[in-house]
Amino acid sequence: MTPQNPYVNKGNMAAPLGRICGKLGRHLSRPWCASQWRPRQGSSRSVAEAAPEQGGMAPGVYPPLQTFSEEETMMKEAVKKFAQERIAPFVSKMDENSSMDQEVINDLFEQGLMGIEIDPEYGGTGSTFFSSILVIEELAKVDPSVAVLCDIQNTLINTLVTNLGTEAQKQQYLSRLSTDMVGSFCLSEAESGSDAFSLKTRAEKHKDYFVINGSKMWISNAEHAGVFLVMANVDPSAGYRGITCFIVDRDTEGLQIGKKENKLGLRASSTCPLNFDNVKVPEKNILGKAGQGYKYAIGMLNEGRIGIAAQMLGLAQGCFDHAVPYTRQRVQFGKRIFDFQGMQHQIAHVATQLEAARLLTYNAARLREAKRPFIKEACMAKYFAAEVATLTTSKCIEWMGGVGFTKDYPIEKYYRDCKIGTIYEGTTNIQLSTMAKFIDQEYDH
Repeated sequence: MTPQNPYVNKGNMAAPLGRICGKLGRHLSRPWCASQWRPRQGSSRSVAEAAPEQGGMAPGVYPPLQTFSEEETMMKEAVKKFAQERIAPFVSKMDENSSMDQEVINDLFEQGLMGIEIDPEYGGTGSTFFSSILVIEELAKVDPSVAVLCDIQNTLINTLVTNLGTEAQKQQYLSRLSTDMVGSFCLSEAESGSDAFSLKTRAEKHKDYFVINGSKMWISNAEHAGVFLVMANVDPSAGYRGITCFIVDRDTEGLQIGKKENKLGLRASSTCPLNFDNVKVPEKNILGKAGQGYKYAIGMLNEGRIGIAAQMLGLAQGCFDHAVPYTRQRVQFGKRIFDFQGMQHQIAHVATQLEAARLLTYNAARLREAKRPFIKEACMAKYFAAEVATLTTSKCIEWMGGVGFTKDYPIEKYYRDCKIGTIYEGTTNIQLSTMAKFIDQEYDH
């Protein structure tokens, strides 16, 4: 028996998410709005303190990591349906054309998924970091390219502007970032990859403005971005302590966006070089404090790694969810290939790895949300989830056999998409080195 092609749209387009959530007894003008969607001070605590008759835990008993609040459950299920019905029909064509469909981007904004943690005062959803992680995971199950667009917007761009921006900057940019403008984070350069702070882009002071000269490489979301957060050095003699974050609008004279990279995977997600030729930026466009950019970059990348872990987790789970049903339908030698013990052991092994990656990712996200130390855990989650994605996608192609090697099924795309997980936002070796530093410190006393 040959399974149906998963790229075929099997029904009508999704109903507005407001209607989906309305089935849970909520009336929402957007998929979820601030009046029902409150950030929690401790994700575990809210569930643990729920009344036992409502499905909560008894006082003093901590819930499992996969216990979600009502709001988290609502968001997870609504985004799952949205991704399957509004994004899936575009996935194959976007990958083939190496271009994100504008309708998909518009839908992400319309559903409130590009401003998840932004305060409702600025048009955002007013939700939590953990909710962002759930959204990224669900989107990645369908298309990791869409997930990384959402990830960068929520865990890097929005967070930086929210935490560091002046009120004027928030008013100008957060309202756009939550409703219709993509943001892009510009750190990497041709000679500045893992050694990020050796960047050469300079910002020279002139009265009340700076002039930026230099170039950036591997800039995600660049094709569609309306604003760029650019790391440049205002004082090269101070080394990395001169690095400063600037807000640069897309239409600024002298900013040139280069040709998209022709990539192995995540093809729908644009990755472009940028060139800054005497780009004049007013002093008021410094984000945070001058010379503190290196701290901001480190802090955001630490959080962003949890987002990448969620992306790799969702990618791996999505691939697994396509392959396992095939093994249950495909018959060889008179029985399902799932029923062969060798196949069962492989599937069980991969499922265990997926579960471990999910627990690492959720734990890092809960720690960050609870304002507890999380850097080592974030590195572990990102490292392990990327490794699991590599294992899962490779095995799934083998389980699918010949059809898994074709573009008629999405398995080969997941396989291509996962490789970047061991590279961007900190390579595997960088994660391992950082983890080792923390382990070393733990044995100091």
